[in-house]
Amino acid sequence: MRIVGLALVTLALGLVACSPPKPAEAPAPAAPPAANPAPVNPPPPGSPGGLPDDRTPISEGKIDPKSAQGAAQVTQTYYAAIGEGKYGEAWALWGDGGKASGLSQADFAKGFDRYASYNAQVGAPGDPEGAAGSSYVTVPVVIYGRLKTGAEVHETGEMQLRRVNDVDGATAEQRRWHIARIDTKPTP
Repeated sequence: MRIVGLALVTLALGLVACSPPKPAEAPAPAAPPAANPAPVNPPPPGSPGGLPDDRTPISEGKIDPKSAQGAAQVTQTYYAAIGEGKYGEAWALWGDGGKASGLSQADFAKGFDRYASYNAQVGAPGDPEGAAGSSYVTVPVVIYGRLKTGAEVHETGEMQLRRVNDVDGATAEQRRWHIARIDTKPTP
């Protein structure tokens, strides 16, 4: 009798183990996607984290590519390229064909993977300074945007650009403005 009872229990367990699984409960509906966050705005000029409140009008005419305003135009082009996801174009604006960024073109591009939006305000360039056959211009910048996590980004700082002066033996590429360094810091 015990053997028959044990056999029936074993048979019942075997049938349960071989039976198809019960259908799982339907997963809870996913939360609706969050509404697009509002665009991030830069601080107004003259406020903490903003550009200097410089109301000096700048020339609206053609820009001399050798001038300080020409350097500022490179700065604008750089940040516009990043904002549009054209990282190779932005990287190439660094000195030495992009190598002065300290990154490969691929690593440079990867550095922007975390951003949902990346924008910049470009301030009025400083006066050109010279040293050892080169000219340098510093341009103030304010970076603002949003990370893919939704967090806002706010940075302020400056970009320094360099070009070789019109000296014998300098190539056309060397005589163009290139990014020498960018120093920005997070702002509240």
